[in-house]
Amino acid sequence: MTICVLIGMPGSGKSTIGRELSRILGSEFIDTDRRIESKTGRTVSNIFIEDGESAFRELERFTVLEALNQSNAVVSLGGGAILNDDIKEALKNHRVVWLETPLSDAFHRVGLNKARPLLLQNPRATLIKLLEERTPIYKSLATLTVNTADKSVKEVALEVTGLLEKEVKS
Repeated sequence: MTICVLIGMPGSGKSTIGRELSRILGSEFIDTDRRIESKTGRTVSNIFIEDGESAFRELERFTVLEALNQSNAVVSLGGGAILNDDIKEALKNHRVVWLETPLSDAFHRVGLNKARPLLLQNPRATLIKLLEERTPIYKSLATLTVNTADKSVKEVALEVTGLLEKEVKS
């Protein structure tokens, strides 16, 4: 079983915090978006643009389900992976950490990032819409929630580590 799975909005820090968390824990780090790019030799944006969102989501489903079978790993999911029913079902067997992030922080972090295909047009409005749609799903899937507001990457990673240790002891 994985150590934990990180979920959250684009810009919540899943990749950055995941790398720090895996460093602290001495575990493997799997960023499912980077794994898709590595396997296909293409960027997520390129797949979205050339093949469409549904083609990307199928690649994502396969990659996430494969990653969830890794042991001793911290897994970071793309922001929309939680929309897939197979992934939602698989997450029931894992410690899922929702990195809850204020909209202003997420927007500041993603800016006008061309590597985020869903945010290419009107990023602020898109983030607001995604936040409204996905927050209830993140809440329902999370076994642990960490608010990232006004915290450094290291502070968040240490908080997650503490919560995971507390959960293991109980």
